[in-house]
Amino acid sequence: MFCFQCEQTAGGKGCTKAGVCGKQPEVADKQDQLTCALVGLARAAQGSTPGREADGLVMQGLFATVTNVNFDGDRIDELKSLIQAEKAKLGGAADLDPGTLWQGDPDVVSLRSTLLLGMRGMAAYAWHAWVLGKKDDEVTAWLYKGLRAIGGEHTVEEWLGLIMEFGQINLKCMALLDEANTSAYGHPVPVKVPMTVEKGPFIVITGHDLHDLKHLLEQTEGKGINIYTHGEMLPAHAYPELKKYPHLKGNFGTAWQNQQKEFDGIPAPVLYTTNCLMPPRASYSNRLFTTDAVGFPGLKHIKGEKGVKDFTPVINKALELGGWPEDRTFTGINGGTELMTGFARNTVLGVADKVIEAVKAGAIKHFFLVGGCDGARAGRNYYTEFVKKTPQDTVVLTLACGKYRFNDLDIGEIGGLPRIMDMGQCNDAYSAIQVAVALAGAFNCGVNDLPLTLVLSWYEQKAVCILLTLLSLGIRNIYLGPTLPAFISPNVLNVLVEKFNIKPVSTPDEDLRAILG
Repeated sequence: MFCFQCEQTAGGKGCTKAGVCGKQPEVADKQDQLTCALVGLARAAQGSTPGREADGLVMQGLFATVTNVNFDGDRIDELKSLIQAEKAKLGGAADLDPGTLWQGDPDVVSLRSTLLLGMRGMAAYAWHAWVLGKKDDEVTAWLYKGLRAIGGEHTVEEWLGLIMEFGQINLKCMALLDEANTSAYGHPVPVKVPMTVEKGPFIVITGHDLHDLKHLLEQTEGKGINIYTHGEMLPAHAYPELKKYPHLKGNFGTAWQNQQKEFDGIPAPVLYTTNCLMPPRASYSNRLFTTDAVGFPGLKHIKGEKGVKDFTPVINKALELGGWPEDRTFTGINGGTELMTGFARNTVLGVADKVIEAVKAGAIKHFFLVGGCDGARAGRNYYTEFVKKTPQDTVVLTLACGKYRFNDLDIGEIGGLPRIMDMGQCNDAYSAIQVAVALAGAFNCGVNDLPLTLVLSWYEQKAVCILLTLLSLGIRNIYLGPTLPAFISPNVLNVLVEKFNIKPVSTPDEDLRAILG
């Protein structure tokens, strides 16, 4: 096997014996074959109009290869068979040779991989919108175009052009998902979320899929079962159409990489709706359930039938286990017992006049967007220390699960606004972009001229597609860590540094001095 798509890849170069994530070589090879079958499907679709079935398979196939999503080789084989059958309906075409995916000129491999990995992240966002009935034909068509490009030969300049074009398409995809979520559940509003688990039966739901959460809330209503979010599901508490359910009680645990410790011993089931699933310990695997693209051998999987899922097995397990006999209060990594979320674009832009006035009056000197993925690699406490050390006249915007490094901190307020504002899940980078564009408009300057610095942490492919969108918008001076991607070759890195001045993080003190002068 060979895999270097995530930040924790072995030796900072690539996993060759088994994935650090727990992915076995056989599964890695099947995921490569699945990717190559998708290239064949895209080739077969060229010049025709593929139907809804083919579109869905392209999204699901790419999504299934995102890190920590599907470890089940049988499920991947099943998906590949469906893709091959759909390809035959379109007239057939040759699949890409799996041996060519990660081989060749290092710079070409780097650029091809960057595009492919970004597409995997975008496909996940497109699928979340799809299940809510939202689709953008341009986004879907670009997935086919990108897959054909992966199977073709291009100059370095052509690869770079494709990557920048993809970044713009991913912006459309994030806008699509934003519209899908807000039209279904309303615009997020700020809310304080407790980390106390009340006595009695409960279910923990993790991942990104709000649609699955809504179904679970509906099916547990009146059954005496409380629901707690985990990881990237935390922002669900801010959506009016979700928070109206009184049994959506709070948040359990922190980010994905702590699940083996946090899920061990809890008297409740856990439902995985998307990444990030870690190989479970035997002590709690009988309490885990997967749905949608997520899969792991031996775990119970909840399939959908015509858009409807029956979570009865999860509900019955919650009632069987019974929960704790008394309330239990947990803490974040800094000891806090309460989290705040809901500062999406509608909320922040709703107080834009106060923010602009605070900047003009000197009460706010700088904005930091400190967000992205969390992970297990040593050095990620950088983000905790960075936020702790930001001056009192600065604001920290955040999103995605990297915020668990500091989102239980109380670092004060400015003008009645908290200095830490959680904008939501990773796809809510769209909100951050809209806020930045609005502020630039208010100050009659470009985004790069704002007192705004992006300090990003990355782990998997959703972070890749967001970074490519930011670069396609011409945003410069991004700090990236905790390490640079293994799939970026030295020559490609030089191009990115020269064109966009991407900087690897160093220490909080050094970086703050460089940013603030």
